[in-house]
Amino acid sequence: MNIDMYSASIPVFDRFLANLSGLLDKAEAHAESQDMADTKYVVSRLYADMAPLSSNVQFACDTARRCAARLAGEDPGSEADDEATLDELRARIRRTRDYLAGVDADRIRGTEDKTVLLETPMVTMEFTGHDYLLNFALPNFFFHVSISHGILRQQGVPIGKMDFMGAA
Repeated sequence: MNIDMYSASIPVFDRFLANLSGLLDKAEAHAESQDMADTKYVVSRLYADMAPLSSNVQFACDTARRCAARLAGEDPGSEADDEATLDELRARIRRTRDYLAGVDADRIRGTEDKTVLLETPMVTMEFTGHDYLLNFALPNFFFHVSISHGILRQQGVPIGKMDFMGAA
């Protein structure tokens, strides 16, 4: 099955990063209505051994940026992972969305069979572009966006499924 690798990646990442930013907007409004600091959300976790909201937003952004870069044959660069407020997390999302907007669609299209190496300190994984996008990058991205939604919901932010999904 052939898919348009660009259409299956960049617009999807962009839409859900916009939705994630909207979740952070709602969290900020909720914090203000409760007269509390929004940093409470930034450090919140679903469970003690899970990453906090800040890390989940960072991971979602990194996954989108690195996927686009790997498929396009570019250096994804890196970020400092030092965001401590909702506004700083939204700024990271904006930078990621700006990066994605600058990716040339023709550099992504036709990468279904491209070899993508994912190197970590513990293991090197080899994928085709198709398998990397559909079986690694997108599931990883959606995991972190979903966990971010769950953390905020658990903390009492009035959000639901349509806040996660966003407008079509």
